[in-house]
Amino acid sequence: MSKIFYRYNPQSLNYERVFLSWKQRVWIVFRHLIIGIVVGIALFFLAMYVLDSPMEQQLRKDNKLLQTQYEVLIRRLDETQKIMDDLQQRDNKLYRAIFHADPIPMSIRKPGFGGTNRYEDLMNMPKSELLISATKKLDVIAKQLYVQSNSFDEIEELIKSQENRLKCIPAIQPISNKDLTRTASGYGMRIDPFYRTPRFHAGMDFNAKIGTNIYVTGDGVVELAKRNQGYGNCVIVDHGYGYKTLYGHCEKILVREGQKVYRGEVIATLGNTGRSTGPHLHYEVIVRGQHDNPANYYFMDLSPEEYNRMFEIAENHGQVMD
Repeated sequence: MSKIFYRYNPQSLNYERVFLSWKQRVWIVFRHLIIGIVVGIALFFLAMYVLDSPMEQQLRKDNKLLQTQYEVLIRRLDETQKIMDDLQQRDNKLYRAIFHADPIPMSIRKPGFGGTNRYEDLMNMPKSELLISATKKLDVIAKQLYVQSNSFDEIEELIKSQENRLKCIPAIQPISNKDLTRTASGYGMRIDPFYRTPRFHAGMDFNAKIGTNIYVTGDGVVELAKRNQGYGNCVIVDHGYGYKTLYGHCEKILVREGQKVYRGEVIATLGNTGRSTGPHLHYEVIVRGQHDNPANYYFMDLSPEEYNRMFEIAENHGQVMD
């Protein structure tokens, strides 16, 4: 049934029935239709962009879970990198130092990638920034692990050759000096006996009678056995593994160049040749081309107390003998 409308007439004080024209009826229908369409469109966009479907809700949960997993992975990779950094420091400063192996430069341990964008394929994937960040960290750690693995292989070989290496390292005093009375002057800045000016003394001096036996301090091969400028009669022994020792101002040389010598073997006798102010032996230890304090290499000869005593004696002698 169609609705019946009434209108109040104030003049007659009665309600009179209202009869709508066909235009009014059409407008009412059109108005309701427009309102329905607008409401329908609003509900459609609300459903499309505000309210998620069950599938979209599940996808959002999956994406959030994926992001959380990436963030956890990145944190774990950061922790792994810290452990890797600590291992590299130990390797350079402890493991490799024990065997006198050169430290591995950071340019090799942590090389750059360079070249084209190796992560271009990941840029179109969900959460690409997190994925690329995690992949980069993983690649860096993988490269560092490869370098570290090679370093451990090298150290393993050094351990296998340690027995022979220990025989070659200079580890005793070059003359008989158990009571330390023959220690004349040590390593470091000293007073030049000729010019009375400070200069660096690259070895240790031992005073004794001419003809006192001079012992080679580690196994090696004689590199030089002849007069050598200010050193006078001089012997240089190449011990391998980066070590060399020098014995200067000898009276007699008892070995020849190329000869294999063994720790404790007499290679010369003490003298006063070359630039010298009195009978003594000038002894040097050279490690990978750099002079080192010979007192650091008497560990097969001296106790800790004797070490300290030797350093005190050497430091108290400000003038060298050559």
